[in-house]
Amino acid sequence: MSPTLAPSGGEEFTEVVVVRHGETSWNASRIVQGQMDPELNEIGRQQALVVARRLSKEAKPAAIYASDLKRASETAEIIAQVCDVSNLVLNEALRERHMGYLQGLKWDDAVDKNPDVFRGFDIFKIIEGSDPDSRNQEIPGGGESLNQLNERCVSYLNTIAQEHIGERVVVVSHGAAILELCRHTDPPNSSIRRHIPNTSLNIFRVSGVTGQWILERCGDVSHLKEDGFLQSAFGGDGASA
Repeated sequence: MSPTLAPSGGEEFTEVVVVRHGETSWNASRIVQGQMDPELNEIGRQQALVVARRLSKEAKPAAIYASDLKRASETAEIIAQVCDVSNLVLNEALRERHMGYLQGLKWDDAVDKNPDVFRGFDIFKIIEGSDPDSRNQEIPGGGESLNQLNERCVSYLNTIAQEHIGERVVVVSHGAAILELCRHTDPPNSSIRRHIPNTSLNIFRVSGVTGQWILERCGDVSHLKEDGFLQSAFGGDGASA
């Protein structure tokens, strides 16, 4: 387990490598997944193997954490096997945003059915004229608001970081959840457009003293380019379309 060095002053950080799961048939068919539970398709398994091989050439993680949904847990299991990591923890706090009655719909149909939800969903840019309370909007049918998603994901990642100060960990999650983790690093009252492809790496350093987050890398899929293929530009969770 390699310590993560601070830029200066000897302060220790946790390096948290957040990976989006591999592709599913629902991603490929442009279906809103939310907390529905499709497994990886063959392309997704290949993507997971490629990112696992990349991670195996870097510092060995102290642990791997993942959403308990199949597409994330399968990706994590492949990474754990290739990287020879036995400490694999599945937790529902890392699940995708619950999309309520929109889950299972084609993306375009879901936008037509409830466009207000997707205006609020566009967390990576400020939309002129949008409802300032849209981040508190829960989706009918048991769906979450963006602020609810943010609270559970950020809280759990803070817990992970504090348990692994000076170490590297891998976290496997979902598009909208990862966007909320990235958003946590933005300056107040600002937002940044981001794209989180399948099996992209998103690297955070979390201070063991102040708890401050630094986003060092976002949406990195150079491993897929090197391997000769890239997944579809559509982020099937509805987070990066």
